[in-house]
Amino acid sequence: MASAKATFSTLLKADPKLYEILMREVSREDHTLELIASENFVSYPILEMAGGVMTHKYAEGYPGARYYGGCEHVDEAENLARDRAKELFNCEYANVQPHSGSQANMAALMTFVNVGDTIMGLDLAHGGHLTHGSPVNFSGKLYNVVSYQVTRETGRVNFDDVRKLAKEHKPKLIICGGSAYPRFIEFEQFREIADEVGAFLMADIAHPAGLVAAGIHPSPMPYCDVVTTTTHKTLRGPRGGMIMMGKDVENSWGVVAPKSGRVKMVSELLNSTVMPGIQGGPLMHIIAAKAVAFGEALQPEFNSYAKQIVINAKTMADALSSKDYNLVSGGTDTHVILIDLSNKNVTGKAAEKALEKAGITVNKNMVPFDQRSPFVTSGMRVGTPAITTRGMGVDEMKLIVEFIDRVVNDVENEGTITQIKAEVKSLCESFPLYPELHN
Repeated sequence: MASAKATFSTLLKADPKLYEILMREVSREDHTLELIASENFVSYPILEMAGGVMTHKYAEGYPGARYYGGCEHVDEAENLARDRAKELFNCEYANVQPHSGSQANMAALMTFVNVGDTIMGLDLAHGGHLTHGSPVNFSGKLYNVVSYQVTRETGRVNFDDVRKLAKEHKPKLIICGGSAYPRFIEFEQFREIADEVGAFLMADIAHPAGLVAAGIHPSPMPYCDVVTTTTHKTLRGPRGGMIMMGKDVENSWGVVAPKSGRVKMVSELLNSTVMPGIQGGPLMHIIAAKAVAFGEALQPEFNSYAKQIVINAKTMADALSSKDYNLVSGGTDTHVILIDLSNKNVTGKAAEKALEKAGITVNKNMVPFDQRSPFVTSGMRVGTPAITTRGMGVDEMKLIVEFIDRVVNDVENEGTITQIKAEVKSLCESFPLYPELHN
């Protein structure tokens, strides 16, 4: 294997300071347990493509209709990404240009609703996302937002409440999905409510996209007018976004082509909202890396990985429950576990800091009906994608819960934290990342 110095020899020579920073990050990732549910590790081929020569190419527009010349090869890469995404998710339309999930959500909202229209989404404090209507986000600033919540007793979406809110406020669009919701998204029930009030239905599957692709999580395609996602997280690709539709249709709100008078397809409107609406030149190196990731996700090995993600999460949830941790919704169907630490007399912030010192990375997270601020929180969120990618299984999940429990119950004990950090490092050394990057 090539050493790190050989792999990054030009960087070492050109910018030793940044080389050292990079090497410290390589070491951090290799020697710590990554439990942030939004994070994962990509394959080396994805790293190579993301850092490749396609970063040079401006390609405003879409394949076959660019504003610049010299796009014949990046066109091939983007077409490959789109075709693989459509096969992977069984959909008619895919736009792989959004730079992030938030920009995918922005494009979808700006296509389907007008400024000032009413939208409904899951409350951020109850597991939703900033772009689902938070007042500090564009979605909360541009639209009239009605937020639905989970039930205090179950930690799950109550569809009677969603229906009541929808009938009262008549939203033009309903968003289903979230960033800290551990259960399957019930697309069919959301569809029924959307139809009852004449609303569009948008699914944000940023978190479970890899599970959807593997057939483990229900697919939104038969039920939703538009589907957005990130391409990392469980999907295990480069950081980026994507917009999809199960079926492309003529838009129902009367937008026509100016010269012919033809009713435009929704795909045309989404494309034009992405570019030139909210973005300029797409990141062709990242789009090509998305194509690599989608190709990997079409292989049988990906299904095994996705199944193990859920097995690992359920194992971890059961182990946490046995140690009297309060899990929002009582457990998980996915890769996400949301822990209410109130009964442990420790804040999410304190737990996060102590666990990080011990080599375990999580994020503090609000829990439903949280009385603490978002900067402190009563809970923390953990996830299993990254540690599953490393090859860890059921036995490791039980051991990791032991680590977490020892830290949470003794957050100010530096001796305990130091000991656990050494044990974490030892565990990680049995599941190395990117051997190509090490001496």
